[in-house]
Amino acid sequence: MDSQPVSLELTLEPLGNERLANLCGQFDEHLRQIEQRLGVEINNRGNQFRVIGDPKPAQAAAAILKQLYAATAQERIRRETVHVSLQESGVAALLENQDEAQAPDDIVVTTKEGRVRGRGPNQRHYLQNIAGHDLTFGIGPAGTGKTYLAVASAVAALNRDQVRRLVLVRPAVEAGERLGFLPGDLTEKVDPYLRPIYDALYEMLGFERVGKLLERGVIEVAPLAFMRGRTLNEAFIILDEAQNTTIDQMKMFLTRIGFGSRTVVTGDITQVDIPRPQRSGLRDAVELLRGMQGVSFTFFTAADVVRHPLVQRIVAAYEQRDLPEEPKR
Repeated sequence: MDSQPVSLELTLEPLGNERLANLCGQFDEHLRQIEQRLGVEINNRGNQFRVIGDPKPAQAAAAILKQLYAATAQERIRRETVHVSLQESGVAALLENQDEAQAPDDIVVTTKEGRVRGRGPNQRHYLQNIAGHDLTFGIGPAGTGKTYLAVASAVAALNRDQVRRLVLVRPAVEAGERLGFLPGDLTEKVDPYLRPIYDALYEMLGFERVGKLLERGVIEVAPLAFMRGRTLNEAFIILDEAQNTTIDQMKMFLTRIGFGSRTVVTGDITQVDIPRPQRSGLRDAVELLRGMQGVSFTFFTAADVVRHPLVQRIVAAYEQRDLPEEPKR
């Protein structure tokens, strides 16, 4: 049975207007950050606060508000401060242990151009994972919606002001072809690798708005090599075609994640184009990070393909052929 929502009242003392402004942040951004992460509602009048939500998240939110208010006596509260307090409160474990029977039947991503729903349980589970985890892996064959749903979630987060920018990344690895001799600068040469991401953005936002957001730097579409040395705060980051990263590249990318950011990694470990004997960074990350708190995995199969029915049959045929042979008796 689902727990009934509770309403918790708390008074933060001693009263101080500057400290309250420090706690809440500009336009109450710190309160919104706690609400988003814990799935609660926070209202206040002066130093009187009310937290509404399921019992455990509401209690966690109240405890974090008290802790942060105490900290305002000595420091300036920033988004990073709130993030660290949420992490130390065990919020990730709390969210992962919530009743999963609220299952992703009604997961809907709303973009400006319409509503995107998961088709089938795996896609719905994928959307739920993206909404509830800082790092999500979507792994499976072409046509299962991995990139499309990730971009839809990113656009929705941007529209709701949950993040300040979108960073969409792909490794520029040639699938058997050599493009180095082609004319043009680096951007023109890697642009074909990023085309599927552009296509999804255009469908979600339209050509004109995507163009404006790209000009302002709100959306950045770049090859993986451009990520080295950066820290990406308050961003929704997508690494597409991650099976074509090396182990070192995957480590480099995952360590770019900053405060207030959400990251989705997609790929198909059956279609690796990096030269042998290098090992796919995606396959290595699955083995290394599976079971880690705050990290989720969704594995798609041929049954999840939503393209032409022939594509589903083709993927199934390859999967069947690639199954390990049973030992002969």
